[in-house]
Amino acid sequence: MIAKIYSIVPFGYEGKIVEVEGDLNKGLPAFNIVGMANKTINEARERVHSALLNSSFIFPNKKVTINLAPAELLKDGTYLDLPIALSVLVISGQLLPVDIKNKLFIGELSLNGELRPVRGIINLIEAAKKLGFSECYVPKKNLSQAALISGIKVHGVDTLTNLYLALKGQHILPVANPKCILESKRPNLHTNALIDHIRGQEIAKRALEVAIAGHHNLLISGPPGAGKTLLARVAANLLPDLSPEEVLEITKIYSLAGQSDDNVVWERPFRSPHHSASQISVIGGSRGPGEISLAHKGILFLDEILEFPRSVLEALRQPLEDKQISVSRADHKVVYPADFMLIATMNPCPCGYLGDPTHECKCTEMQIQNYRKKLSGPLFDRIDMVIEVERVNNADLGRKNNGKSIQHNVVKNNITEAILRQKQRYGRGGCYNSSLSSFEVTKLLKLSPEAEKLLLAASEKLALSARSYFKIIKVAQTIADLDFAGIIGERHIAEALTYRSK
Repeated sequence: MIAKIYSIVPFGYEGKIVEVEGDLNKGLPAFNIVGMANKTINEARERVHSALLNSSFIFPNKKVTINLAPAELLKDGTYLDLPIALSVLVISGQLLPVDIKNKLFIGELSLNGELRPVRGIINLIEAAKKLGFSECYVPKKNLSQAALISGIKVHGVDTLTNLYLALKGQHILPVANPKCILESKRPNLHTNALIDHIRGQEIAKRALEVAIAGHHNLLISGPPGAGKTLLARVAANLLPDLSPEEVLEITKIYSLAGQSDDNVVWERPFRSPHHSASQISVIGGSRGPGEISLAHKGILFLDEILEFPRSVLEALRQPLEDKQISVSRADHKVVYPADFMLIATMNPCPCGYLGDPTHECKCTEMQIQNYRKKLSGPLFDRIDMVIEVERVNNADLGRKNNGKSIQHNVVKNNITEAILRQKQRYGRGGCYNSSLSSFEVTKLLKLSPEAEKLLLAASEKLALSARSYFKIIKVAQTIADLDFAGIIGERHIAEALTYRSK
């Protein structure tokens, strides 16, 4: 008798169906797994064998062959432990084919028969739903993430024994409840850094407000100790709340990367990779998403951007433009979402004190040029706003806020209102001024005659590229949204130009 159990394995950002076929033949006792299985899946033989015996099941003393179809699909991970074990139970007569008919099973087995959570459960449940399955069995610890997908019944399994009893109608397994999961949402700040905590730097704080309101990429330049990193940390607490659709998108990515602790992600990401990070860890690969995808719908913070390898920085050009990253390999291509806001900091020179009135710069002109060359023109062109900050006087650091303790909430409310205006203008959420194409800018955004005249004069004087020209209009539109202005005025263009001074 041939047993057939259905399961799913991740394939990039999607999931692929796998048929786990089992066969029992006469001959010397053996347990073979075929069908393009990597080392992790080949090791499932030992896990499944021990799990069955330690759960009081009988492992057949014959030749057991497990085939993972389609054979040309490379399988990776521990997702198929559970369906392999069930296949053995069916071919040995301990389960009936009707017990597992039209059901899908996913899970890693421990040696004592307990189920461990797996990565990417949301991707897998979504794929199962698209393929027409109405009932899935997953590790119990994956149940909270699986509950984000409605329209499919998902059971949580803790042990192989309890699953067996449930399939026989003698035990009830917990079922994912999407409504219960959504009601469990709770706010949680990334850090305690609030905009009230920043002394001085009024221009920088204003730039931060504009950048977040329009989802504009921001570069902050200044000497050590000027508060560049603190400004970036504050940005994490000014981000708007996530919509239910965004919660699903972000949790899906973090689950696939194994970084969500099997829980739902309720806050926008703030990723801060070290400058020694490799290119594949930043952009991602066929085995999982990288930092730019983990920053999806949030912030990618590159502290001291010029310390990153140039190859890593150049790899950011395509996702900054397309809001996704395409990773191509010899036999397949994987596409991950990467709609992030870039905040980067840099020193003005290698020693950091160029232009600082209290410290002498010791860098040569050649050193400064070579240092800045790491940020190429095409990449710089994709940064919407550039600001320079100076160190705050020590005398100002100890001054009180003089009753301005609500400033952070006021700024966040302003940002929320500006984002709402963008949603109303474009007819959909998640579409910011920064994401408009040049065609959409000319079609949807309106400039006053004075604003057009100022922009034309500035573009000729500064020799702006076409991309920079449209970026100034988009930043000006965000400033107008913060001012509740119907059209882009001259002062909005003027302020936007101050953020493009380099």
